Formats: sequence, C-alpha cells, structure tokens
Amino acid sequence: MTIERIETKQRMSRIVKHNGTIYLCGQVCADATKGITEQTQTMLDKVDELLIAAGSDREHILSATIYLNKMADFQEMNTVWDAWVPEGHAPARACVEAAMARDVLLVEISVVAAEK
Repeated sequence: MTIERIETKQRMSRIVKHNGTIYLCGQVCADATKGITEQTQTMLDKVDELLIAAGSDREHILSATIYLNKMADFQEMNTVWDAWVPEGHAPARACVEAAMARDVLLVEISVVAAEK
C-alpha cells in the first residue's frame, strides 16, 4: 500500500493519500484580519483547491473537524458551512472550541475525503 505525500515540508504534508482516502492538513483563512464569515469562506475555498488537487471534491468529504477560537462564532460559521456543503453530502462532523496557533485566527478545519 502506497502512501503519497503532497507538498511535504519538515513539519507536515498539505495532502496525504492512502488507499483512496485523502487527508488534508489543517486549513485556516486567507486573511486573519477579517471576521468569522470571511475567514470561514476563505478557509473552505482552500479546502476546495486542495481537494481538487488531490482528485476529490466536497461531495466526497467523509469527515470534518472544525476548531473555533470561540463558540460564540458557531452560528455565523455554520451559515457559511451550510451554504458550502452540497445538499445530501454532509460529512460526519465535529466542532470544538480550541486555542489557535495565533489569536487572530477564528476558525480552522481538518478534512478527510475519498478520492473520486
């Protein structure tokens, strides 16, 4: 069984593929000066790009773990999430409050998907 690592650096790979399963490293927003809505949208845009690069898409997401800097942002984050997830393709999901690597980061996501 082959493990393929894409964009590997010392600390992590952006994508790891094994046995038809795709693992994405944690994704954060493109601009941490924005609010939760914009941070969530640009974070999900990055997920889209990585999934396409790995041979998948959002309809093939198996699970997602979302980390929020503060649970007060839960509803606003979910508004963006709900519009992004294709109807009938909601993955298994967990959402927790967590300390972020940088205080300005409001949301991060970890995704596991199947290849198309």
